[in-house]
Amino acid sequence: MTYNRWVNRLMPAAPCVYVGDDLARYGFGEGHPFGPDRLGAFWQQACAAGLDRRVQQCTPVSAERAVLERFHTAAYVDRVIRQSATGEGYLDGGDTPAPVGIYESACYVVGSVLDAIERILQQECAQAFVPIAGLHHARRDSAAGFCVFNDCGIAIETLRSQHHLQRIAYVDIDAHHGDGVFYSFEEDPDLIFADLHEDGRYLYPGTGTEAETGRGVARGTKLNIPMPPQADDAAFFTAWERVETFIDAGRPEFILFQCGADSIAGDPITHLRYSPAAHRHAAQRLRLLAGRHCAGRLLVMGGGGYNRGNLALAWTAVVQALLGE
Repeated sequence: MTYNRWVNRLMPAAPCVYVGDDLARYGFGEGHPFGPDRLGAFWQQACAAGLDRRVQQCTPVSAERAVLERFHTAAYVDRVIRQSATGEGYLDGGDTPAPVGIYESACYVVGSVLDAIERILQQECAQAFVPIAGLHHARRDSAAGFCVFNDCGIAIETLRSQHHLQRIAYVDIDAHHGDGVFYSFEEDPDLIFADLHEDGRYLYPGTGTEAETGRGVARGTKLNIPMPPQADDAAFFTAWERVETFIDAGRPEFILFQCGADSIAGDPITHLRYSPAAHRHAAQRLRLLAGRHCAGRLLVMGGGGYNRGNLALAWTAVVQALLGE
């Protein structure tokens, strides 16, 4: 083993955080809930907390088309390219517009997530945070819910096909159910899935009941916990114990964490009432689980969050947790 490897093991590198205009640009215009100002709101708060001096700042990276097709169909990628050039229409039934350049900006989301995976596996850092990522609604053949390409699904397929890891844990605390991930891997027994979300009777996409635990050989490898509207930190901490026990029992080789901030009280389109303490706690506990099972390997994706102050505080708390605070 080289000297540098020994140093890395004794003194783990600081977490990687991806910032830059190419990543911030993903969105659907000024005034849209998923606008291009979301990353800037987070990074301003992070810098005010001094995190810019304590993390590794990484430049966004674009993904090539072949990478997208590890998860998405070629026909769907063709459609995104075509509509991105014209800026016309929607990429789904009416939620996800196709502004000019959305293909290129979506490629930066995917590419940054995959670059973070490479840095983690190369031991340049044990954990990484990509703020504009976690686009968990997109299906293999369609956009959905402001999500053009499902970087979470592409990450899972990449960890398997390129890095030969099988048991991947995906944890999601966004207010919306991660349906694009769940249904794409519903029959996959090696995708350990835990999703704590607002009850689908009250919120898009209307899925993720407690009875949905996987299909066939994957039955029992998926955990959905629908939370009632107005659920607060006390309810979150109680439910989180089930998530943690479930992931611990799965013994993952890599953990993906979607930490959408739309579950914080005051979000304009959801009804949960967590504080940033919930996000900090989840990140702290997953960091410990990653240390126990997979050499610390934890990739965090920002997900939703449409109150800029909320996402700034929640994501800053997540990064602080990755730093061991």
